[in-house]
Amino acid sequence: MTLQKTKTITPSGSGSFGGPLFVVGMWRSGTSLLYALLNQHPDVALLYEGDLALLTPLFWTAKPKADWQQRWDFWNQALTRHQIDQARIPSVVAGFADAMSSVGREYARGKGASIWGCKSPNYYDCMTGLSREFPDARFIVIWRDPADICRSIVRAAEDPSWFRKIGLPHRALFGYHEMKKECDQLMGAGVPVHEIEYEELTHNPAGVMVDVCAFLGVPFEERMLSLEGADRSAIYPGEHHKLVKSEKIVVAKERAEILPPSLRRKIGRYVQLWQREFAGHWPRVRQSSEPQPGEPNLLERCVDRVWYRTLRGLDFVVTIAFSFAPLILLKKYRDLKQQRELTREMRENVTRPASSQAD
Repeated sequence: MTLQKTKTITPSGSGSFGGPLFVVGMWRSGTSLLYALLNQHPDVALLYEGDLALLTPLFWTAKPKADWQQRWDFWNQALTRHQIDQARIPSVVAGFADAMSSVGREYARGKGASIWGCKSPNYYDCMTGLSREFPDARFIVIWRDPADICRSIVRAAEDPSWFRKIGLPHRALFGYHEMKKECDQLMGAGVPVHEIEYEELTHNPAGVMVDVCAFLGVPFEERMLSLEGADRSAIYPGEHHKLVKSEKIVVAKERAEILPPSLRRKIGRYVQLWQREFAGHWPRVRQSSEPQPGEPNLLERCVDRVWYRTLRGLDFVVTIAFSFAPLILLKKYRDLKQQRELTREMRENVTRPASSQAD
């Protein structure tokens, strides 16, 4: 199936707005590239995976936790990575929206930008919730072939990284469907949404970024077509971010198949199912010469759904722990975890063939 042009819903008469803007897409779908290009615009200042929305338990009580900044920064170093002066952020806030607005606006103020917000793949299943918290929010959703997403995840997991997280390809496949449902709900409610394709972004960045600027109501800037001089200081370190930290947009090349046959067939089955459900309009995937695998049967769908919900339940337990457990215990846990990961990495380097180490 060939890729088709995506849709945009923008309120009539709308022009430039004061944010927030949320850039969302599944992991390894080009959100980091889009973030870097967007932040080249002088009117745009997005946080890179601030992910405060994942820690909403911090704000469940009538009086939000006073150490929400400290816990958030311990969670993913968001304030540190963006070099935000915490003294300029109020420790006492009315709730999640107030906290996120304070940080987002402060970051934008430092750049002199009017559009603030956040880019994160982790918002794929909470976009409607974000829209309720921020009724004036806009969303840019980026899509990529789900098989290519999983291929990129598997490759990123070859080196020590977050992408070794248990069941991540499974989360990505079924999270992809959750993101579609969230996106459709936003559009059905008239929320401003602009959809783009990863392949179109890499092959035709000029056309994509001109459309994005029109969606945001800001003038197009030539610098948005290049990564040269882009500020990527907030992006996590790691080999998997090598391309976005280069000076030019790189078009992905064909590489040897890395997906296990069982996962490749599973993806194919669900693509068949979803294309039937959406009358062939979604998901948009690259044409393949492989025979059609058929749709998943009821048992497979039930088992896969239970496993996905179990994984998401584990994620939720972690956020609860980071929101309420004593910080001293969390720090000890993280130290132990980092030590285990370092030991595993050293063992892998010892057992890895010499040719692989040279690569």
